[in-house]
Amino acid sequence: MTPPTAARVRRVFTTAALALVLLYVLIDVVLQFLPPHYSVVSDAESDLAVGPFGGAMNVNFLARAVMSGCVVVAVALTAPASRLRTAGSVLLALAGLCSAALVFFPTDVNPPGEFGMTPRTTVGLAHVVIATSGFLAVLLAMALLTRWIGRPRAVQGFFVVALVGLGMLAASLAVFAQVVGLTERLCLVGILGWTFAFCWRLRGLPPP
Repeated sequence: MTPPTAARVRRVFTTAALALVLLYVLIDVVLQFLPPHYSVVSDAESDLAVGPFGGAMNVNFLARAVMSGCVVVAVALTAPASRLRTAGSVLLALAGLCSAALVFFPTDVNPPGEFGMTPRTTVGLAHVVIATSGFLAVLLAMALLTRWIGRPRAVQGFFVVALVGLGMLAASLAVFAQVVGLTERLCLVGILGWTFAFCWRLRGLPPP
């Protein structure tokens, strides 16, 4: 593939990733206003996939998987090749697969008055394991790819937001489960913001 062709193909995939970030945010916001009206503060985002409009959240899980794949392709079409690029791409692809798998393993929604992410069924346990693996994989991928791309300010900033969000999520699970939903969403803001800023940056870099 010639450099001009690679640049054009990369633009297609980065544009798709940017659009999927916006779609993800839109679906999440709309679902918050639909029954059964899960709390942004205390309920995990995955709860949105359980209920009469849960199919829309499953579309979001798949959109996040496709978004990750688009970023992986765009990275492969950007110089320079390195171990950081390869390892980051593999981890990002793994995170995307974890997101897609959540469609088949719905979470256990807490009964009224209970908080946190404690699974009560085998499927719920699988959801927690897959979701946790996906979060860790994407954050490791972000760390490697942020370093590979040269640590641009916006990309690095959103990575810090995601990292702080993950730390707060872990703390809330252990100490103050009533804000699990809020801390998880903070981490997601970092991840989605990083994806947007990262893809925007890729558009201006040379192809391989």
